[in-house]
Amino acid sequence: MEQAILVVHLIVVIALIVLVLIQKSEGGALGMGGGGGGGGGMGGLFSTRGAANVLTRTTAILAIIFFSTSLTLGILAQNTDAPSSVLDAVIDPNDPQPTTPGLPGDSGTGQGILDTLRQQSPDPATGPQVPNSQ
Repeated sequence: MEQAILVVHLIVVIALIVLVLIQKSEGGALGMGGGGGGGGGMGGLFSTRGAANVLTRTTAILAIIFFSTSLTLGILAQNTDAPSSVLDAVIDPNDPQPTTPGLPGDSGTGQGILDTLRQQSPDPATGPQVPNSQ
């Protein structure tokens, strides 16, 4: 059930993004040009033309669906039995601990990564020389 709600949530998110990008802007920067009486008010938002706009209604419906799926997913995530954090997981002291390469008790060579790289590097005398300043 949680996966189905998540799929619906993602579809609604993509649809909301597309609808918001399709809609025409109501004016210039900082809300100048609300239509009508000047002052940049919200006259165009609550007019009959604005209320009848299909994109506006669809965006409002998708926003309601988005909030309801968000709340539902949050409630479902809160009620799951899985630990919410890696730090909340209980570690069994009887389990064998994984060994870190290069530490004592490792079945490897006992060398760290730097020791291995030093052995693989060419002799510094035959490598490129740094020019001496005059």
